[in-house]
Amino acid sequence: MSEAVIRPAGDSALLVEFENEISLEVNSRVRALKYTLEQSPFEGMGELVPAYRSLLIGYDPLRIRMKAAQEEIRSRLGHMDKVSLPKAVVTEIPVCYDKEYAVDLEHIAQLEHTTEEEVIRIHSQSDYFVYMLGFAPGHPYTARFENPFSFKRMENPRLKIPGGSIVVQLALSDIIPFDQPCGWNIIGSTPVLACDYRKENPFLLKAGQWIHHRPVSKEEYLDIKKQVEAGTYVCRTWEKED
Repeated sequence: MSEAVIRPAGDSALLVEFENEISLEVNSRVRALKYTLEQSPFEGMGELVPAYRSLLIGYDPLRIRMKAAQEEIRSRLGHMDKVSLPKAVVTEIPVCYDKEYAVDLEHIAQLEHTTEEEVIRIHSQSDYFVYMLGFAPGHPYTARFENPFSFKRMENPRLKIPGGSIVVQLALSDIIPFDQPCGWNIIGSTPVLACDYRKENPFLLKAGQWIHHRPVSKEEYLDIKKQVEAGTYVCRTWEKED
């Protein structure tokens, strides 16, 4: 295990980089450092932004110098082996795989040389780990760790796909929070909002948790959508078993 590297990121942030790979093991170090800093923040510390293998740490240069902030971070890194992360949460995400919303489902089945029903089963049978939020507000990058699809993103991205679309490639599956460009295949849609600015905390998900896709009919999709619009729908959650 290599040592973490601390790099300046502008004049008010430091980037801590771990091993150059996307894995649960490396990401657990990102989460451990974030948790340690949250439990024991240093003077002048600002926002913490986790990614696949790095943590961006903001600081107020009027309250703490860069070198002092680096020393504070190194001190936390030296005690990470004692960190016990809280139990992860699983959030249930209802997904409609009706062809009206799953516009690439037939194509995905062809790419995988299987049936559409089997594609849905593969996509919905596993829990997905939320590595990070990025690209757009509340946009989760999630992955499962078994039975990946064989295809990557499309060669020609679409200029706009609907918010709520569930998109896939390889073992990855993302929720598109708003209408936006995307080069991934659309496997379904969810009526819940990944980002809802009506709420004090607008983001449905956070890095380090898990999600589980629950297949729903078009009728249930539309019913949940009405509840979401009224602000009454709450996704089911539970603790992830070890």
